[in-house]
Amino acid sequence: MGWLDRPGKDKKSPGKGDPEADSGKKVRIPEGLWIKCNHCRQIVYRKEVDRAGKVCPKCNYHFPITLEERLEQLVDPGSFTEFAREVVSSDPLSFTDSQRYSDRLRAAQKKTGLEDAVKVGECRIEGIPTVLGLFSFHFMGGSMGSVVGEKVVRAADRALEARLPLILVTASGGARMQEGIFSLMQMARTSAAVGRLGKAGIPYLTVLTDPTFGGVTASFAMLGDVIIAEPRALIGFAGPRVIEQTIRQQLPEGFQRAEFLLEHGFIDMIVERKHLKETLSRLLCHLGSARNLEGSSACRGEQ
Repeated sequence: MGWLDRPGKDKKSPGKGDPEADSGKKVRIPEGLWIKCNHCRQIVYRKEVDRAGKVCPKCNYHFPITLEERLEQLVDPGSFTEFAREVVSSDPLSFTDSQRYSDRLRAAQKKTGLEDAVKVGECRIEGIPTVLGLFSFHFMGGSMGSVVGEKVVRAADRALEARLPLILVTASGGARMQEGIFSLMQMARTSAAVGRLGKAGIPYLTVLTDPTFGGVTASFAMLGDVIIAEPRALIGFAGPRVIEQTIRQQLPEGFQRAEFLLEHGFIDMIVERKHLKETLSRLLCHLGSARNLEGSSACRGEQ
């Protein structure tokens, strides 16, 4: 017989004002009220994280966000107009591994509400007309297939035709293996498209978020006039584990993180999420993209 089971042992009774006494039930904390940070491993209040733009208040870790959340943070309310929405993926290789590629596409479309891993459109960023492309890592890892490449090319062409700046926000695991060579061809197509902007003197900015890898990094993501990254974003071609297994050496601490890349000259800036919209508008003003825009509050006094 345990001590707690001894006869005559009084059990603690809930007092007046105790939730258990008043309701007759145990106090339950709603699920999802607290979350664990992926970096510092601390338990943080979800609403506090949401108020900070999905950033950990303890260590400044930037949680992954959806394409819709990114859109809300970056563009002026109600200013985004999508184009090239009618472009959808097919299954050119009839690819099948554990699941048919066409089934994977339908599942990703149902899960995310997106046609593919990128959305492109025209918008305003603090009053500045801009062509914007946003990647969704939730759609098959943000992988670049034929449709993603086509939409990036169309975004660059629209920027060239309208003489508007182009901003691409990336989050991708690289080329989409289910499309084979059709996917790899997009590296050359997108690189050529943004190259035409450079020749025309039209600003092109890239924002690399966690993670940006593979064929996306090896093409248009690293060709921006200014290359921005979010804090601690993982950026590279092959993953660190693949590299270590290949060269059989331990990689430096922080290898492929944004801070390491900035120190070694691969990117130009690291910008926290809460300052990203302001930074983009300031860069566009300095690059002259809004020179002929009357009434732009962002560029007053900048010219």
